[in-house]
Amino acid sequence: MEKIMTGKVKEVYGVDDDTLEFAYTDNISVFDKIIPSKIPHKGETLCRTAKFWFEILTEKGIHNHYISEPAPDRMRVKKVDVIRDYSKIDGSTVNYLIPLEVICRHYAAGSLMDRIKDGKVTAEQLGFPKGHTVKYGEKLPRPFLEATTKLEEHDMNLTDAEAKEMAGLNDAEYDEIMATVLKVDGIIAEEAEKRGLIHCDGKKEFGYDKERRLMVLDTFGTLDEDRWWDAEEYRKGRVAELSKEFVRQYYRETGYHAKLMEAREKGLPEPDIPPLPQDIIDRTSKLYVGMYERITGEKF
Repeated sequence: MEKIMTGKVKEVYGVDDDTLEFAYTDNISVFDKIIPSKIPHKGETLCRTAKFWFEILTEKGIHNHYISEPAPDRMRVKKVDVIRDYSKIDGSTVNYLIPLEVICRHYAAGSLMDRIKDGKVTAEQLGFPKGHTVKYGEKLPRPFLEATTKLEEHDMNLTDAEAKEMAGLNDAEYDEIMATVLKVDGIIAEEAEKRGLIHCDGKKEFGYDKERRLMVLDTFGTLDEDRWWDAEEYRKGRVAELSKEFVRQYYRETGYHAKLMEAREKGLPEPDIPPLPQDIIDRTSKLYVGMYERITGEKF
């Protein structure tokens, strides 16, 4: 097999003209930066969790690119074209990666809270009454859907109009993507509830097959793409993060995140991200293994 590309957390190989193989690594990234530390077992837990969700989608009749899992850390999927020149994408284009990521948020957390504090997102946009003060961990009145870029160096938030133009989508096709995100998140929430989890937010990626039928692509419902909380703790009034948010928080507390954001805003060279201390590596590995078991109900 020929290696086609190396991403932040997985490598992509060409199997044949119609098939790709994902090799999930033990790399971990935050803020679009690959941390120079390996997390034992992370790749396998992501692959096996993704397989769990794709098999459920197939059972539910939701079209996706999953084919098989030839090894615990490898997944074979249907191949689509990656078109970086957006001017070449229109309503007749088939078998391509839609160059968007769709984020669906159900609770106030993470970067959304930063944007609320900065005045970039208002309470009214989230469905709250005018003048409402959004608190961390608060359930949103309705799911908050946003599209961002997929193929740029850093993810950028897009308006609906920008997303449709970039991806060659008409209104009905864009609405189908958003409806599919909500349908998939409904499935995730139902499974999560069985295991004492709250699915807080997550991202989805899509493509069109050779008949221009919508397909769910890549990976979803894992600790890399999604945020999870403990349901029992939430009922007690506490937010118990079960995602890699504590890794992000480590870099916020050390001051790295602030320096990185300042460099990006000013167009300066970005500072190298330092490695994680061993105790954070061990804690992260334990989290990925434990959450694989909790999300899927299967033993690692």
